[in-house]
Amino acid sequence: MHRFDVVIIGAGAAGLFCAGLAGQLGLKVLVLDHAKKVAEKIRISGGGRCNFTNRDAGPANFLSRNPNFCRSALARYTPQDFVALVQRHRIPFHEKHKGQLFCDDSSEDIIRMLLRECEQGGVTRWQPCAVAGVRQAGDRFELDTAAGPVRAARLVVATGGLSIPQIGASDFGYRLARQFGHAVVETRPALVPLTFDAATWAPFAPLAGVSLEVGIACGQGRGRGAFVEDLLFTHRGLSGPATLQVSSYWTPGQPVEIDLSPRRALAEVLRAAKAAGSRRLLRNELAAALPARLAEAWLEAVPQLAARPVAEARDRDLETLAQRLHRWQLVPGGTEGYRKAEVTAGGVDTRELSSQSMESRRVPGLHFIGEVVDVTGWLGGYNFQWAWASAAACARALAASLAPRSGPA
Repeated sequence: MHRFDVVIIGAGAAGLFCAGLAGQLGLKVLVLDHAKKVAEKIRISGGGRCNFTNRDAGPANFLSRNPNFCRSALARYTPQDFVALVQRHRIPFHEKHKGQLFCDDSSEDIIRMLLRECEQGGVTRWQPCAVAGVRQAGDRFELDTAAGPVRAARLVVATGGLSIPQIGASDFGYRLARQFGHAVVETRPALVPLTFDAATWAPFAPLAGVSLEVGIACGQGRGRGAFVEDLLFTHRGLSGPATLQVSSYWTPGQPVEIDLSPRRALAEVLRAAKAAGSRRLLRNELAAALPARLAEAWLEAVPQLAARPVAEARDRDLETLAQRLHRWQLVPGGTEGYRKAEVTAGGVDTRELSSQSMESRRVPGLHFIGEVVDVTGWLGGYNFQWAWASAAACARALAASLAPRSGPA
Protein backbone atom coordinates (compact mmCIF):
# COMPACT_ATOMS: atom_id res chain seq x y z
CA MET A 1 0.00 0.00 0.00
CA HIS A 2 1.47 3.36 -1.12
CA ARG A 3 0.83 6.13 1.41
CA PHE A 4 0.59 9.87 0.81
CA ASP A 5 -0.82 12.93 2.50
CA VAL A 6 -2.65 13.97 -0.65
CA VAL A 7 -3.65 12.26 -3.88
CA ILE A 8 -4.62 14.49 -6.79
CA ILE A 9 -6.45 12.90 -9.72
CA GLY A 10 -5.74 14.92 -12.86
CA ALA A 11 -2.44 16.30 -14.19
CA GLY A 12 -3.84 19.34 -15.96
CA ALA A 13 -3.49 23.00 -15.04
CA ALA A 14 -5.33 22.85 -11.70
CA GLY A 15 -3.95 19.48 -10.64
CA LEU A 16 -0.29 20.25 -11.32
CA PHE A 17 -0.47 23.70 -9.78
CA CYS A 18 -2.17 22.41 -6.65
CA ALA A 19 0.38 19.57 -6.38
CA GLY A 20 3.39 21.85 -6.68
CA LEU A 21 2.10 24.31 -4.12
CA ALA A 22 1.00 21.60 -1.65
CA GLY A 23 4.35 19.85 -1.99
CA GLN A 24 6.25 23.05 -1.32
CA LEU A 25 4.05 23.60 1.73
CA GLY A 26 5.40 20.38 3.20
CA LEU A 27 2.96 17.68 2.09
CA LYS A 28 3.66 14.33 0.49
CA VAL A 29 1.70 14.47 -2.77
CA LEU A 30 0.87 11.99 -5.53
CA VAL A 31 -0.59 13.09 -8.90
CA LEU A 32 -2.38 10.50 -11.05
CA ASP A 33 -3.58 10.84 -14.63
CA HIS A 34 -4.81 8.29 -17.16
CA ALA A 35 -3.55 10.27 -20.17
CA LYS A 36 -0.17 9.54 -21.72
CA LYS A 37 0.78 13.19 -22.23
CA VAL A 38 0.96 15.66 -19.37
CA ALA A 39 -1.23 18.79 -19.54
CA GLU A 40 -2.20 18.33 -23.17
CA LYS A 41 -4.96 20.95 -22.87
CA ILE A 42 -2.37 23.53 -21.83
CA ARG A 43 -0.19 22.47 -24.74
CA ILE A 44 -2.85 23.18 -27.39
CA SER A 45 -4.32 26.29 -25.76
CA GLY A 46 -3.97 29.75 -27.21
CA GLY A 47 -2.83 28.45 -30.57
CA GLY A 48 0.09 26.75 -28.84
CA ARG A 49 1.09 29.80 -26.81
CA CYS A 50 -1.23 29.38 -23.79
CA ASN A 51 -3.40 32.34 -22.82
CA PHE A 52 -2.43 31.62 -19.21
CA THR A 53 -4.45 34.36 -17.47
CA ASN A 54 -6.23 37.67 -17.94
CA ARG A 55 -5.05 40.76 -16.09
CA ASP A 56 -8.65 41.80 -15.40
CA ALA A 57 -10.10 38.47 -14.25
CA GLY A 58 -12.79 38.89 -11.61
CA PRO A 59 -16.09 37.32 -10.49
CA ALA A 60 -18.07 39.12 -13.21
CA ASN A 61 -16.21 37.10 -15.86
CA PHE A 62 -17.54 33.75 -14.63
CA LEU A 63 -20.80 31.81 -14.89
CA SER A 64 -22.15 29.48 -12.22
CA ARG A 65 -25.46 28.51 -10.71
CA ASN A 66 -23.91 29.97 -7.55
CA PRO A 67 -22.21 33.10 -8.98
CA ASN A 68 -20.65 34.30 -5.72
CA PHE A 69 -18.78 31.05 -5.10
CA CYS A 70 -15.68 32.03 -7.10
CA ARG A 71 -15.14 35.34 -5.30
CA SER A 72 -13.05 34.05 -2.41
CA ALA A 73 -10.56 32.00 -4.43
CA LEU A 74 -10.16 34.68 -7.11
CA ALA A 75 -9.53 37.36 -4.48
CA ARG A 76 -6.90 35.30 -2.68
CA TYR A 77 -4.95 34.26 -5.78
CA THR A 78 -4.99 36.97 -8.43
CA PRO A 79 -3.71 37.20 -12.00
CA GLN A 80 -0.84 39.30 -10.63
CA ASP A 81 0.14 36.40 -8.35
CA PHE A 82 0.39 34.02 -11.29
CA VAL A 83 2.23 36.60 -13.40
CA ALA A 84 4.78 36.89 -10.59
CA LEU A 85 5.32 33.12 -10.75
CA VAL A 86 5.74 33.26 -14.53
CA GLN A 87 8.28 36.05 -14.12
CA ARG A 88 10.22 34.11 -11.48
CA HIS A 89 10.59 31.32 -14.03
CA ARG A 90 11.73 33.91 -16.60
CA ILE A 91 9.04 33.04 -19.11
CA PRO A 92 8.62 35.85 -21.68
CA PHE A 93 5.01 36.84 -22.31
CA HIS A 94 2.90 39.59 -23.84
CA GLU A 95 -0.58 41.07 -23.65
CA LYS A 96 -2.45 40.37 -26.86
CA HIS A 97 -5.96 41.76 -26.45
CA LYS A 98 -8.19 42.94 -23.60
CA GLY A 99 -5.90 41.79 -20.80
CA GLN A 100 -5.15 38.38 -22.35
CA LEU A 101 -1.62 37.23 -21.51
CA PHE A 102 0.20 34.75 -23.77
CA CYS A 103 3.63 33.14 -23.77
CA ASP A 104 5.96 34.71 -26.32
CA ASP A 105 7.32 31.31 -27.29
CA SER A 106 5.25 28.23 -26.44
CA SER A 107 2.70 26.67 -24.09
CA GLU A 108 5.49 24.26 -23.21
CA ASP A 109 6.96 27.04 -21.05
CA ILE A 110 3.96 26.89 -18.71
CA ILE A 111 3.99 23.08 -18.61
CA ARG A 112 7.71 23.03 -17.77
CA MET A 113 7.12 25.65 -15.09
CA LEU A 114 4.38 23.57 -13.43
CA LEU A 115 6.52 20.44 -13.56
CA ARG A 116 9.47 22.29 -12.02
CA GLU A 117 7.19 23.51 -9.24
CA CYS A 118 6.16 19.90 -8.63
CA GLU A 119 9.80 18.76 -8.59
CA GLN A 120 10.68 21.45 -6.07
CA GLY A 121 7.84 20.19 -3.90
CA GLY A 122 8.92 16.57 -4.14
CA VAL A 123 5.68 15.59 -5.86
CA THR A 124 5.31 12.02 -7.14
CA ARG A 125 3.59 11.72 -10.53
CA TRP A 126 2.25 8.50 -12.04
CA GLN A 127 1.27 8.93 -15.65
CA PRO A 128 -0.32 7.21 -17.43
CA CYS A 129 -2.02 5.52 -14.50
CA ALA A 130 -5.69 4.58 -14.49
CA VAL A 131 -7.80 4.68 -11.32
CA ALA A 132 -10.11 1.68 -11.08
CA GLY A 133 -11.82 2.52 -7.82
CA VAL A 134 -11.99 5.04 -4.97
CA ARG A 135 -13.46 4.48 -1.51
CA GLN A 136 -13.36 5.79 2.02
CA ALA A 137 -11.62 3.77 4.71
CA GLY A 138 -12.33 5.46 8.00
CA ASP A 139 -10.89 8.96 7.77
CA ARG A 140 -8.72 8.03 4.76
CA PHE A 141 -9.25 7.45 1.06
CA GLU A 142 -8.12 4.28 -0.68
CA LEU A 143 -7.60 4.10 -4.44
CA ASP A 144 -7.11 1.09 -6.67
CA THR A 145 -4.71 2.22 -9.39
CA ALA A 146 -2.79 0.58 -12.23
CA ALA A 147 0.35 1.07 -10.14
CA GLY A 148 -1.09 -0.54 -7.03
CA PRO A 149 -3.26 0.47 -4.05
CA VAL A 150 -2.88 3.94 -2.56
CA ARG A 151 -3.99 5.44 0.74
CA ALA A 152 -4.19 9.17 1.54
CA ALA A 153 -5.68 11.54 4.08
CA ARG A 154 -6.99 13.91 1.40
CA LEU A 155 -8.26 13.40 -2.16
CA VAL A 156 -8.35 16.20 -4.74
CA VAL A 157 -10.35 15.78 -7.96
CA ALA A 158 -8.88 17.90 -10.76
CA THR A 159 -10.04 15.84 -13.73
CA GLY A 160 -11.35 18.69 -15.89
CA GLY A 161 -14.50 18.50 -18.01
CA LEU A 162 -15.75 16.78 -21.13
CA SER A 163 -14.22 19.18 -23.64
CA ILE A 164 -11.94 17.80 -26.34
CA PRO A 165 -12.37 14.05 -25.75
CA GLN A 166 -9.71 13.32 -28.38
CA ILE A 167 -7.04 14.35 -25.87
CA GLY A 168 -8.43 12.24 -23.05
CA ALA A 169 -11.29 14.21 -21.49
CA SER A 170 -13.79 12.04 -19.62
CA ASP A 171 -16.65 12.19 -17.12
CA PHE A 172 -14.59 10.52 -14.38
CA GLY A 173 -14.73 13.53 -12.04
CA TYR A 174 -18.51 13.82 -12.30
CA ARG A 175 -18.96 10.10 -11.68
CA LEU A 176 -16.73 10.30 -8.64
CA ALA A 177 -18.68 13.29 -7.32
CA ARG A 178 -21.96 11.42 -7.65
CA GLN A 179 -20.42 8.35 -6.01
CA PHE A 180 -19.82 10.47 -2.92
CA GLY A 181 -23.32 11.95 -2.96
CA HIS A 182 -22.63 15.24 -4.73
CA ALA A 183 -25.07 16.93 -7.09
CA VAL A 184 -23.72 17.80 -10.53
CA VAL A 185 -25.12 20.76 -12.44
CA GLU A 186 -26.00 19.59 -15.95
CA THR A 187 -22.97 19.89 -18.20
CA ARG A 188 -22.87 21.40 -21.68
CA PRO A 189 -20.22 22.51 -24.19
CA ALA A 190 -19.09 26.11 -23.62
CA LEU A 191 -16.89 28.50 -25.60
CA VAL A 192 -17.98 26.54 -28.65
CA PRO A 193 -19.01 27.35 -32.26
CA LEU A 194 -22.75 27.47 -32.98
CA THR A 195 -24.37 25.55 -35.84
CA PHE A 196 -27.58 25.98 -37.87
CA ASP A 197 -29.77 23.66 -39.91
CA ALA A 198 -28.87 23.50 -43.59
CA ALA A 199 -31.94 25.41 -44.80
CA THR A 200 -31.45 28.32 -42.42
CA TRP A 201 -27.76 28.56 -43.19
CA ALA A 202 -27.91 28.07 -46.97
CA PRO A 203 -27.69 31.83 -47.80
CA PHE A 204 -24.67 32.25 -45.53
CA ALA A 205 -22.70 29.02 -46.03
CA PRO A 206 -20.83 30.56 -49.01
CA LEU A 207 -19.51 33.21 -46.59
CA ALA A 208 -17.27 30.66 -44.83
CA GLY A 209 -14.04 32.44 -43.93
CA VAL A 210 -15.55 35.94 -43.74
CA SER A 211 -14.89 37.67 -40.42
CA LEU A 212 -15.79 41.03 -38.89
CA GLU A 213 -16.24 42.72 -35.53
CA VAL A 214 -19.80 42.52 -34.23
CA GLY A 215 -21.86 43.14 -31.17
CA ILE A 216 -23.40 39.86 -30.00
CA ALA A 217 -25.77 38.99 -27.17
CA CYS A 218 -27.84 36.13 -25.83
CA GLY A 219 -29.96 35.37 -22.78
CA GLN A 220 -32.10 37.35 -20.39
CA GLY A 221 -31.57 39.17 -17.09
CA ARG A 222 -28.61 37.95 -15.04
CA GLY A 223 -28.16 35.15 -17.54
CA ARG A 224 -27.50 37.52 -20.42
CA GLY A 225 -24.11 37.88 -22.05
CA ALA A 226 -23.19 40.72 -24.43
CA PHE A 227 -19.83 41.21 -26.14
CA VAL A 228 -18.10 43.12 -28.93
CA GLU A 229 -15.71 40.68 -30.57
CA ASP A 230 -14.76 39.19 -33.94
CA LEU A 231 -17.25 36.85 -35.64
CA LEU A 232 -16.27 34.16 -38.14
CA PHE A 233 -18.63 32.57 -40.67
CA THR A 234 -18.18 28.82 -41.25
CA HIS A 235 -19.81 26.30 -43.56
CA ARG A 236 -22.02 25.12 -40.69
CA GLY A 237 -22.61 28.30 -38.70
CA LEU A 238 -20.75 30.85 -36.63
CA SER A 239 -17.42 30.77 -34.81
CA GLY A 240 -14.75 33.22 -33.72
CA PRO A 241 -14.35 34.88 -30.31
CA ALA A 242 -17.79 36.56 -30.44
CA THR A 243 -19.58 33.26 -30.93
CA LEU A 244 -17.49 31.40 -28.38
CA GLN A 245 -18.19 34.05 -25.75
CA VAL A 246 -21.95 34.10 -26.24
CA SER A 247 -22.24 30.31 -26.55
CA SER A 248 -21.81 29.96 -22.79
CA TYR A 249 -25.06 31.88 -22.34
CA TRP A 250 -27.01 30.14 -25.10
CA THR A 251 -29.64 27.47 -24.50
CA PRO A 252 -31.50 25.50 -27.20
CA GLY A 253 -34.32 27.45 -28.83
CA GLN A 254 -32.89 30.81 -27.79
CA PRO A 255 -32.07 33.47 -30.41
CA VAL A 256 -28.64 35.03 -30.76
CA GLU A 257 -28.72 38.77 -31.44
CA ILE A 258 -26.04 40.21 -33.71
CA ASP A 259 -25.17 43.82 -34.53
CA LEU A 260 -23.14 43.64 -37.72
CA SER A 261 -21.86 47.20 -37.30
CA PRO A 262 -21.49 47.97 -33.58
CA ARG A 263 -19.33 51.07 -34.04
CA ARG A 264 -21.06 52.73 -37.02
CA ALA A 265 -24.75 53.63 -37.39
CA LEU A 266 -25.49 52.19 -40.83
CA ALA A 267 -28.63 54.29 -41.31
CA GLU A 268 -26.52 57.43 -40.98
CA VAL A 269 -23.92 56.07 -43.40
CA LEU A 270 -26.53 55.27 -46.03
CA ARG A 271 -28.51 58.51 -45.54
CA ALA A 272 -25.31 60.53 -45.86
CA ALA A 273 -24.49 58.74 -49.13
CA LYS A 274 -27.99 59.48 -50.42
CA ALA A 275 -27.80 63.11 -49.36
CA ALA A 276 -24.54 63.41 -51.27
CA GLY A 277 -26.32 62.13 -54.39
CA SER A 278 -24.25 58.96 -54.64
CA ARG A 279 -24.86 57.01 -57.85
CA ARG A 280 -23.18 53.90 -56.44
CA LEU A 281 -25.33 50.84 -56.12
CA LEU A 282 -26.53 50.10 -52.62
CA ARG A 283 -24.49 46.88 -52.54
CA ASN A 284 -21.33 48.89 -53.23
CA GLU A 285 -22.16 51.55 -50.66
CA LEU A 286 -22.92 48.91 -48.04
CA ALA A 287 -19.71 47.05 -48.89
CA ALA A 288 -17.80 50.11 -47.69
CA ALA A 289 -19.10 49.40 -44.18
CA LEU A 290 -19.31 45.59 -44.21
CA PRO A 291 -17.34 42.79 -45.90
CA ALA A 292 -18.46 42.84 -49.55
CA ARG A 293 -19.56 39.19 -49.62
CA LEU A 294 -21.68 39.71 -46.53
CA ALA A 295 -23.30 42.84 -47.98
CA GLU A 296 -24.18 40.97 -51.16
CA ALA A 297 -25.64 38.03 -49.25
CA TRP A 298 -27.92 40.35 -47.28
CA LEU A 299 -29.09 42.24 -50.33
CA GLU A 300 -30.02 39.08 -52.22
CA ALA A 301 -33.21 39.13 -50.15
CA VAL A 302 -34.08 42.64 -51.42
CA PRO A 303 -33.04 42.67 -55.10
CA GLN A 304 -35.18 45.76 -55.79
CA LEU A 305 -32.88 47.72 -53.48
CA ALA A 306 -29.63 46.06 -54.48
CA ALA A 307 -29.92 47.10 -58.10
CA ARG A 308 -30.64 50.77 -57.36
CA PRO A 309 -28.26 53.64 -56.80
CA VAL A 310 -28.38 54.81 -53.19
CA ALA A 311 -29.67 58.21 -54.31
CA GLU A 312 -32.87 56.57 -55.61
CA ALA A 313 -33.63 54.49 -52.48
CA ARG A 314 -36.35 55.57 -50.12
CA ASP A 315 -35.26 56.71 -46.65
CA ARG A 316 -37.69 54.22 -45.12
CA ASP A 317 -36.11 51.32 -47.01
CA LEU A 318 -32.60 52.36 -45.98
CA GLU A 319 -33.69 52.69 -42.36
CA THR A 320 -35.34 49.23 -42.40
CA LEU A 321 -32.25 47.63 -43.93
CA ALA A 322 -29.97 49.29 -41.39
CA GLN A 323 -32.16 48.14 -38.48
CA ARG A 324 -32.06 44.55 -39.71
CA LEU A 325 -28.29 44.66 -39.98
CA HIS A 326 -28.01 46.04 -36.45
CA ARG A 327 -30.59 43.62 -35.04
CA TRP A 328 -29.99 40.33 -36.82
CA GLN A 329 -31.54 37.47 -34.86
CA LEU A 330 -30.77 33.82 -35.51
CA VAL A 331 -31.79 30.69 -33.63
CA PRO A 332 -28.93 28.17 -33.67
CA GLY A 333 -29.78 24.52 -34.12
CA GLY A 334 -26.97 23.39 -31.83
CA THR A 335 -23.23 23.59 -31.22
CA GLU A 336 -20.14 21.82 -32.52
CA GLY A 337 -20.16 19.87 -29.24
CA TYR A 338 -17.43 18.88 -26.84
CA ARG A 339 -14.99 18.06 -29.64
CA LYS A 340 -14.72 21.79 -30.44
CA ALA A 341 -15.62 23.28 -27.04
CA GLU A 342 -12.81 24.95 -25.14
CA VAL A 343 -14.41 24.21 -21.76
CA THR A 344 -17.36 22.48 -20.12
CA ALA A 345 -20.06 24.52 -18.39
CA GLY A 346 -21.80 23.05 -15.37
CA GLY A 347 -20.13 20.54 -13.08
CA VAL A 348 -19.91 19.74 -9.38
CA ASP A 349 -22.49 21.86 -7.57
CA THR A 350 -20.65 24.61 -5.69
CA ARG A 351 -23.37 24.82 -3.04
CA GLU A 352 -21.88 21.62 -1.65
CA LEU A 353 -18.30 22.92 -1.56
CA SER A 354 -16.47 25.36 0.69
CA SER A 355 -15.45 28.47 -1.24
CA GLN A 356 -12.46 28.87 1.10
CA SER A 357 -10.96 25.41 0.63
CA MET A 358 -12.85 23.74 -2.26
CA GLU A 359 -13.59 20.94 0.21
CA SER A 360 -16.75 18.89 0.07
CA ARG A 361 -19.36 19.74 2.67
CA ARG A 362 -20.53 16.13 2.40
CA VAL A 363 -17.25 14.24 2.62
CA PRO A 364 -14.45 15.71 4.75
CA GLY A 365 -11.09 15.52 3.02
CA LEU A 366 -12.54 15.42 -0.52
CA HIS A 367 -11.81 18.48 -2.70
CA PHE A 368 -12.80 19.52 -6.24
CA ILE A 369 -10.88 22.13 -8.24
CA GLY A 370 -10.71 23.59 -11.73
CA GLU A 371 -13.04 22.84 -14.61
CA VAL A 372 -14.80 19.91 -12.94
CA VAL A 373 -16.50 22.50 -10.69
CA ASP A 374 -19.55 24.51 -11.82
CA VAL A 375 -17.54 27.66 -12.55
CA THR A 376 -17.00 28.66 -16.19
CA GLY A 377 -15.03 31.67 -17.35
CA TRP A 378 -15.16 33.81 -20.44
CA LEU A 379 -12.81 33.31 -23.36
CA GLY A 380 -9.45 34.98 -22.84
CA GLY A 381 -7.48 33.36 -20.01
CA TYR A 382 -10.23 33.42 -17.39
CA ASN A 383 -10.59 29.65 -17.11
CA PHE A 384 -6.87 29.23 -16.50
CA GLN A 385 -7.09 31.84 -13.75
CA TRP A 386 -9.89 29.83 -12.14
CA ALA A 387 -7.66 26.74 -12.30
CA TRP A 388 -4.81 28.59 -10.53
CA ALA A 389 -7.06 30.27 -7.96
CA SER A 390 -9.10 27.20 -7.02
CA ALA A 391 -5.92 25.10 -6.83
CA ALA A 392 -4.22 27.64 -4.58
CA ALA A 393 -7.21 27.79 -2.23
CA CYS A 394 -7.21 24.01 -2.03
CA ALA A 395 -3.44 23.64 -1.50
CA ARG A 396 -3.36 26.19 1.30
CA ALA A 397 -6.28 24.48 3.03
CA LEU A 398 -4.56 21.10 2.70
CA ALA A 399 -1.38 22.47 4.24
CA ALA A 400 -3.28 24.11 7.08
CA SER A 401 -5.03 20.84 7.95
CA LEU A 402 -2.17 18.39 7.40
CA ALA A 403 1.09 20.28 8.09
CA PRO A 404 0.97 19.65 11.87
CA ARG A 405 1.02 15.92 11.24
CA SER A 406 4.25 14.17 12.11
CA GLY A 407 4.33 12.21 8.86
CA PRO A 408 2.36 11.09 5.83
CA ALA A 409 -1.05 9.51 6.08
